[in-house]
Amino acid sequence: MSFASRCCMVALTRMCSRTFAETLHKMTDIQGLQEPKSMVRPEVWDEKVEEHYRFQVAGYRDAVEYKHVQKTENIDRWPDNGYVKKLVRRDGSFYYFNKTRECPDKEIHQTKVYTY
Repeated sequence: MSFASRCCMVALTRMCSRTFAETLHKMTDIQGLQEPKSMVRPEVWDEKVEEHYRFQVAGYRDAVEYKHVQKTENIDRWPDNGYVKKLVRRDGSFYYFNKTRECPDKEIHQTKVYTY
């Protein structure tokens, strides 16, 4: 086994031995972020589910985490219905949403709705 292969294996072993929370903490700046008190998985669609679905598709837990990570209070919304229009993903690219409902029925139960 070459030196480069051994170094790669050591680095991979260190990465795998970290807990998920440690890895997540290093990936994002979550210091000072308010933690949710509970989480439920909805069974029927409503506007609250749509809101959480759009943030989770873009890689965020909800609007609280988005505002904290992006360091902004401004969220682009459609003026007629108030749905999220555009989000900046963690990698810097943009995620655009339509004016109409985007959460399909089959993904309603996969969406997580957090309460604080």
